[in-house]
Amino acid sequence: MDRVNRRHFLRDSVGAAAGASALVAARRVPARTAWPNETVIVGVMGIRGRGNWLARHFASRPDVEVAYLCDVDSTLFASRSKTVEQAQGRAPKTVTDVRRVLDDPDVDALVIATPDHWHALGTILACQAGKDVYVEKPASHSIWEGRKMVEAARNHKRVVQLGTQTRSAPYAQHAIEYLRSGKLGSIHLVRCFNMKTRGQVAKRNDETVPKGFDYDRWLGPVPMRPYNRNYVHSWNWFWDFSGGDIVNDGIHHMDLARWVVGKPHPKSVVATGGVFHLKDAAETPDTQSVQYEYDGLTLEFILTLWTPYMKKTAIEIRESDTFPNWPFNATKVEIYGTKGVMMLGRHGGGWQVFAEDWKGEPFEYGRQPSPAHIENFIQCIRTRKRPNADIEEGHLSTLLCHLGNISYRVGNRKLFFDSKTETFIDDPEANRLVKRTYREGYVIPEKV
Repeated sequence: MDRVNRRHFLRDSVGAAAGASALVAARRVPARTAWPNETVIVGVMGIRGRGNWLARHFASRPDVEVAYLCDVDSTLFASRSKTVEQAQGRAPKTVTDVRRVLDDPDVDALVIATPDHWHALGTILACQAGKDVYVEKPASHSIWEGRKMVEAARNHKRVVQLGTQTRSAPYAQHAIEYLRSGKLGSIHLVRCFNMKTRGQVAKRNDETVPKGFDYDRWLGPVPMRPYNRNYVHSWNWFWDFSGGDIVNDGIHHMDLARWVVGKPHPKSVVATGGVFHLKDAAETPDTQSVQYEYDGLTLEFILTLWTPYMKKTAIEIRESDTFPNWPFNATKVEIYGTKGVMMLGRHGGGWQVFAEDWKGEPFEYGRQPSPAHIENFIQCIRTRKRPNADIEEGHLSTLLCHLGNISYRVGNRKLFFDSKTETFIDDPEANRLVKRTYREGYVIPEKV
C-alpha cells in the first residue's frame, strides 16, 4: 500500500514519473494500545496558540503525559515547555520535525494544532505511524484531503477526533435527541450564524525569514513564496493556507447545524458575498451567505466580520445557568420546525425552544465542552471506539465550508454536488478547487 513516507516525504504523487518516490524506506512503528491503567503518551504539533492551550490541558490530566512539543518555530520551545512541565512535573522533548515524534514507539497519539494546510498531511502521517490523532478544526484544506484523512483513519484503524467540541456537550446531545423526537415538528429551515468583527490585516512587504523559524517546513504542501509575516500570523485569511472565517470559526456551528440536519451531503450550494468592508491584505470574504439545498430542507450560513453588536457567547454565560441574548448572539444556530423554533448555542450557551404561545417551552443551559471532548478522545484511545467527533463527521461538516467557498470563488454560481464522488456535476472550474496542487516533497498520495 502506498503511504506518505514518515522519514522523507513523498517527492511526487502516486502514478507520476519514475523516480518520484520516497528517498528512504520508512521503518514501520507498531501501534501501541494504552490500556486502562496506563498513561497515554502524546505529542503536540503546533504550539503557538491553540496548541499551547491543548498541550497544557492534556498535560494537566493525571492519565496523560505530553512527551513531545513540535513546532517549526524553535523560539517557542522555552516558554511552552515550561508551561507543560508546570502542569505535569516533567519537561517534554522539543523537536521541529514531527517525524521525530512519530518514530517513537511509546507515543500513542498526536495532537495537531497547526495551520489548516498541515492538518491532512499531519493526520495521515500519524495514522500510518500507528498513532491516534486529535486534530483541530477544520478537518482539511480541501474536500479531497478530508476524504483521504477518513481513508487513512479507517485503513490503519486509528482513532481520529476533530476539535469540534460541541459534539461532546451533553446539552447539545440532548438538543439533538429533542429534535429527533419530532417535538419541534418537521424541520425545513436551519440558519447558522457567524457574525462578529475582524481587525485589519495590514499590507506588508516580504521580509527575511526570522531566526529559529523553519519557513520551508511551515509552508509544507504550499508552493514556495517569499516570507511574509501575514502568511504566518494571519494565515486564516489567505486561500493557500485556509479559507476565511467559514472554516476558521464557522466550522464549529456548521458542524452543529449539519448534526441537526442529519444528512451527509447537500444536493446543491450557492454563495453570495465578497470583500465589502475590510479592504485590506486578506483574500477571503468579510461578508458571505451560503445556501445548501437538501430534500425538503434549506441550510443557510451567514457570515459578517464587521458587526460589533453581534457577540459570541461570553465565558460567564457558558459556565452558568444563563442564556445568551439570542437576537445578538454571533454564533447561534436557529432551527425552524412546524411546531416551534429552537435557538442552539455552541461551546456552551444551551438551547431554548419557543412555540406559538412562548410559555413553558423546553430548555437546557449549557457548559463548555472542551474537557469532555478531550476525555472522550482519551477513552476512545483505550476502548478503540469511534469518538464523538469522528473524522468522517468532521470531514462532512468541513466539506460544507469548502462548498461555500468554492461557489464563492467561481463567481457565486450555484453548484450541484455528486455525493458519491464528492465532486461537482459538469463543472470543471469548480472541480479544480476540490484538490490543491502539492509542493514536491509534501505530496499526499491517492492511496493512504
